[in-house]
Amino acid sequence: MAANAVGVAFRGLSRSFPGGCTMKWQITSDDLRGDFLRQVEAESRQRILACYQCGKCSAGCPVAPEMDILPNQIIRLVQLGMKDQALASRAIWICASCATCTTRCPQEVDIARVIDALRNIAIREGRSSPEREIRVFNQVFLRNLASHGRLYEVGLIRDYNLLSGHLFKDVLKAPVMFRKGKINPFPPKVKGARELKALFQKLRPPARGGA
Repeated sequence: MAANAVGVAFRGLSRSFPGGCTMKWQITSDDLRGDFLRQVEAESRQRILACYQCGKCSAGCPVAPEMDILPNQIIRLVQLGMKDQALASRAIWICASCATCTTRCPQEVDIARVIDALRNIAIREGRSSPEREIRVFNQVFLRNLASHGRLYEVGLIRDYNLLSGHLFKDVLKAPVMFRKGKINPFPPKVKGARELKALFQKLRPPARGGA
């Protein structure tokens, strides 16, 4: 099917696009009618087409200056079925999940939940992340909770430093934090930790290419 050239305006991105610019992609009718929008709506349980691009989410986002595309633009990519562009963005990993965007949305779209769904899809599909360290922290954090039932700071720091390659990051701060009781060298004892671990196991997505 022939593709129609559609201009998608991404303006005001001072870091990535000095002075503002217009980026153009080829969008086919297959993109607009594809499965990506339905997939994201099903995973996030949000009415993404309800968004009319008022921009209030982006105006209130505290980390917007660090993003390559803004929250409302992420939603627009999903509406247009532009899966590769949405999942390849730095913004979905930079999002702090503070939910400022969600509380500001006049259409009651939980934008933070949509972005979380995009991260989950990217992980399941094995897509490389332009923000590798953020993705490593995300995975280490959840694995830590699954193993111990609550956050075990020493384990989190150890695993993150090993997997991110920053082996000795903040190592000199450890003795001071131990002495002041800010971190505990031993894992926490939590009631129901075994049940929580089983829950995480149940929620874990199937391996790629199989059940």
